[in-house]
Amino acid sequence: MGDVARRTPILSSRTISERCGATVALKAENLQRTGSFKLRGALSKLDALGDRCADGVVTGSAGNHAQALAYAARVRGVPCEVFMPRSAPIAKVEAASALGAEVHLVGDHVHDCLDAAQEQRGKHFVHPYDDHDVIAGQGTIGLELLEEVDDLAAVVVPVGGGGLASGIAMAVREERPDVRVVGVRAEAVGGLTIADGIAVKHPGTITAELLERYLDDVVVVAEDEIAEAMVLLLERAKLVVEGAGAVGVAALLDGRVACPGQGTTVAILSGGNVDAGLLASIARRHETEAGRRLVVTTRIDDHPGALARLLAIVAERGANLVEVSHVREGIDLHVRETAVELVLETRSRDHAEECLRAVDQAGYEVRVLR
Repeated sequence: MGDVARRTPILSSRTISERCGATVALKAENLQRTGSFKLRGALSKLDALGDRCADGVVTGSAGNHAQALAYAARVRGVPCEVFMPRSAPIAKVEAASALGAEVHLVGDHVHDCLDAAQEQRGKHFVHPYDDHDVIAGQGTIGLELLEEVDDLAAVVVPVGGGGLASGIAMAVREERPDVRVVGVRAEAVGGLTIADGIAVKHPGTITAELLERYLDDVVVVAEDEIAEAMVLLLERAKLVVEGAGAVGVAALLDGRVACPGQGTTVAILSGGNVDAGLLASIARRHETEAGRRLVVTTRIDDHPGALARLLAIVAERGANLVEVSHVREGIDLHVRETAVELVLETRSRDHAEECLRAVDQAGYEVRVLR
């Protein structure tokens, strides 16, 4: 597998280290070929199968394993068929197809896809996590950490089906039992989560036993924490990381995982395959929460020049107008009034408050929407 999979970089992060009060580094598997660690396990399995997979391979996956197996199968010259949930991110579906896989969208959950894949005949089924060869492939990340981080003290790793966490934990703890390994799961709301890559109901038979044996602890992070970690990695580290890949950083920033007092804590960024639309929505939400994006409504006289006067007040305070729209239905308005909705970019929360005060002092009744 070494001829295809990359040895991904271990990157320092001053911002995260300062917030955690300890040295934190990032293992950037989001920069791996196909955008996730999954390629390691897929290649390991195909290499173990050898000629036995000449007729092709099949799998079920939320997306990353599908892309990885498609890539590995193309490199090794074997056909590939994948089953993915109907709700799978478009980017992951299109990527698997572009890599030559025959893609089927079935069910609402990855387990539906695994069931459908196992029913196929004529191709060798490759489990995304509950397989010794796959686990061994993911464990190569742990070996790289041992080689490259001399003072390795802790590893924080995402947990879905458990292949990544068990592989890394086994590789690290067998060599360095003093290193703390903590798994992080995503809290699903109504069965949904932005960390779709680890949206697995329970670990596999093999991985469950390994997780119980090798992990020191497993914590859960909420959606908001994951979203903030994604934005921080984008803004400060210039890294595009999907929800599943950001859960370790989220757990560190929220204090759910405490860094050891000495040595380096490494957070595994397991993947970077995120839809651009979702990333944009998360970034907009962050701007709003930080006070740098403001959406307000107010009423103005419905005659020429009224809107220009309102916008002049906003402009004088240095806010950037992103969008303006008239709202004439669904609210109680005088016949000579119109409501307007403004989307503004501001420099900070204080700047936003300054703009709101200026509009209010000019006689406008302002309501902040978000």
